[in-house]
Amino acid sequence: MGSVLLAALLALPALASVPPQVAVPPQAPPPGTVNYVEGQASVDGQLMNAKSIGMPLGAGQMISTQNGRVEMLLTPGIFYRLAPNSAAQMVSPAMANTALLLERGRSLMEVAELHKENNLRVNMGPASTQMLKPGLYDFDANAGRVRVFDGEALVQVNGQDIKVKSGHELDLRNRGKLKTHGFDQKAHQDDFYRWASLRSSYMAQANADAARRYASGGVMAAGGPWYGAGWYWDPWFDSYAFIPGDGIFYSPFGWGFYSPWLASGAPYFGYGYHHFGPGYHSPYGMGHIQAGVAGHASGFSGRGFGNSGFHGGTSGFRAGGFGGGAHSGGFHGGGGGHGR
Repeated sequence: MGSVLLAALLALPALASVPPQVAVPPQAPPPGTVNYVEGQASVDGQLMNAKSIGMPLGAGQMISTQNGRVEMLLTPGIFYRLAPNSAAQMVSPAMANTALLLERGRSLMEVAELHKENNLRVNMGPASTQMLKPGLYDFDANAGRVRVFDGEALVQVNGQDIKVKSGHELDLRNRGKLKTHGFDQKAHQDDFYRWASLRSSYMAQANADAARRYASGGVMAAGGPWYGAGWYWDPWFDSYAFIPGDGIFYSPFGWGFYSPWLASGAPYFGYGYHHFGPGYHSPYGMGHIQAGVAGHASGFSGRGFGNSGFHGGTSGFRAGGFGGGAHSGGFHGGGGGHGR
């Protein structure tokens, strides 16, 4: 009896560090894992809810939104976000060959880290688009357009190979030889774009929190040991965090993703999260941001986005962005931790 009591007492510190009522998904999520659900969404016709976080999509499975939005994880450092009234099929969830088919609606892909071994594609109609560089990519199946806010993509369609560079778009509905054209990036920073930017800021916060835990020599509660670059479950944010293996990587929205080796220099919660802004380049040579993409304050860096339908009160399955019950609407109360 005494040994049982001693074991229970020794376990109390560990138990106290785990937020209540947190279901811990697998440690190493495969490409196609659901990371956030807001509003009405489903997989193969089955409605999703808070318990869907951490659910991986297999090859051939269809994820769709009605009046809702979804964030999925692909290879480490790559987020795929689905707009309302959209549907995408997971074609291949393999690490070296990751492909989706956008059947209808719109999606944004945020690529913070990309390796030459990655064959990362989004198929849309007769076109197959391969991401060649880190950046931000916009796919619109209804309009038949591929836009590159930042980065570079190769579109293969009807026997043509067309490179689409930063600030350019390709209209797949045109007949004959297709050509890219420049577009006004600010004019296309709509509600879905702003929501994706806000999600990116939250993911940067989760990264800073998770990376500091490893930097301090600890093992994250319910998160397992450090194993290098990858996705790590952060119970305080009720989501996965991307932690690079070395240096700092930068989201095309301007947020920094720190490795544990540099996490001590990351901004602290409560003092305003740092947005690096357009044109910033890491002194460590890791990652990049192109000018013109991250020219607006968002999330923890300033104004926030008011009532965008994501971070207020009880919207979404995380009541304010993260840890609904445990944090009462995020880190700063009912607004989900979203600036002033």
